[in-house]
Amino acid sequence: MTEITFHFNVRDRTAYACRLLRKASRRQARIAVTGDDEMLSNLDKELWAFDAAEFVPHVRVRAGQGLAARIRSTPIWLVDAPTGTDGHDVLVNLGTATPVGFESYARLIEIVSTSDDDRSAARLRWRHYAHRGYPIARHEASE
Repeated sequence: MTEITFHFNVRDRTAYACRLLRKASRRQARIAVTGDDEMLSNLDKELWAFDAAEFVPHVRVRAGQGLAARIRSTPIWLVDAPTGTDGHDVLVNLGTATPVGFESYARLIEIVSTSDDDRSAARLRWRHYAHRGYPIARHEASE
């Protein structure tokens, strides 16, 4: 069963995701990140620039896009839809909706900002997961 962790009170979701992905990359984890197009585009740009001394290997995968064999082994995928990411154990949700197919991952990390709209959407996702019996942990972000 998928383990779910909500990271609450994140001031800058993109910067927080960059740090989380850098840490995961150092541990050689395979992660898919989902969210809306604007969020994923911003994250893609930020991952290229946020640490001048270290590259976080990632690829932007748009819905319906095929990937060349040489980049399929990239450990971090930024995906419109989190299906078809075989080999990725962790899903990070930067979107407002419950990601379709989240149950195929060992872990789901929900990153929630301090905005009222984001917190309200997170409460709905929490209820969705809890109602279905998923174990949920709460993590207060300390940035």
